[in-house]
Amino acid sequence: MSHKPPTPPTDLSTEMVDTLNRYSPEQLRYVARYAEALAAHKARRVAVDEESDDAERDEQPDDFPDDVPSKATITIKEINDNRYYYWQWRDGNSVKSKYKGPVDPDE
Repeated sequence: MSHKPPTPPTDLSTEMVDTLNRYSPEQLRYVARYAEALAAHKARRVAVDEESDDAERDEQPDDFPDDVPSKATITIKEINDNRYYYWQWRDGNSVKSKYKGPVDPDE
């Protein structure tokens, strides 16, 4: 085992290296465990976000009416035992809807 301290990564800030150098071995182990847990959490969140983005892209229609924003999604509303498609989107604090057509019962 070498008696020389490890060389820090070049992309680690001098301030962070100096801070870590002041920590005790116990504190460094705490930081290492936290950093590993945080990295795993962020990796999971990125993976979930990417899956969500892919699913949204797959579900997003390509043809929007002129008065419906591209952020709108299609929802189904049931009225008097009949089902209808509506474009729906958020506009500030309210939710806007526009009728699209009846749901095909064969779908």
